[in-house]
Amino acid sequence: MPEGHTLHRIAKDHGRLLVGQHLRVSSPQGRFTDAVLVDGQRLERLEAYGKHLFYSWSNGFVGHVHLGLFGKFRVRRHDDGAEPAPVGAVRMRLSTAEVSIDLAGPTACTIGDEHDRASIVARLGPDPLRRDAKPQVAIERIRRSRQPIGSLLLDQSVMCGVGNVYRAEALFVNGIHPSRPGRELDQAEGEALWSTVVAMLRQGVKDNRIVTVDRRELDLPRGRRIRRGEATYAYKRDRCLRCGTPIQAVELAGRPCYFCPTCQPV
Repeated sequence: MPEGHTLHRIAKDHGRLLVGQHLRVSSPQGRFTDAVLVDGQRLERLEAYGKHLFYSWSNGFVGHVHLGLFGKFRVRRHDDGAEPAPVGAVRMRLSTAEVSIDLAGPTACTIGDEHDRASIVARLGPDPLRRDAKPQVAIERIRRSRQPIGSLLLDQSVMCGVGNVYRAEALFVNGIHPSRPGRELDQAEGEALWSTVVAMLRQGVKDNRIVTVDRRELDLPRGRRIRRGEATYAYKRDRCLRCGTPIQAVELAGRPCYFCPTCQPV
């Protein structure tokens, strides 16, 4: 499942192509029947909130997309001036005169209104990438809980947008064992954890990929791109980048959380 930085990058990139224009909205697959409600309307705003996308239309409707595990977008330019034929099972197509954006395999693709958007947002914790985020809300939810911090970071009602990679890496950077109960974190640790997540997610939006390591900690030639296997401290590594201890994993919230038992003592 994409992490929050991916959705914010999609909102940013697709927004440049679509916002302010009257769009053709269709469902080549046929399953998104509500496409007719916004076909031909002007897209006023495209925003990300955690792992959700919201499309605000000029007639007051609000579209909602959640990619889930299998959802993907594909941007297709109209190089010859003609709209290309859909490839595969396309749930939703958004088109201008120059480009079509196809969505396939999402968990959710619906049309509602501002009340529906508000209902979804009300179930979510603060999004570290949004300017309106209230970090203390997330910190207090963590500090009130007996659950392991590794589980809480994947709970979208605590803090939204964090996935399996960022939870492992943020905990590593702050020296926090993933099985440690949330209520054992003090205020300063909560603030440091929030700041780390914000910095990592922002870098992810900028790079359009996950790189959590500080380049200065890698022995790389100047200018060489950081490869995927070198981009994390603990996540899916055999050994800790900093101390060389074999990496371990504990299953929390149904997914393995990687950690270094030396750098993140119990």
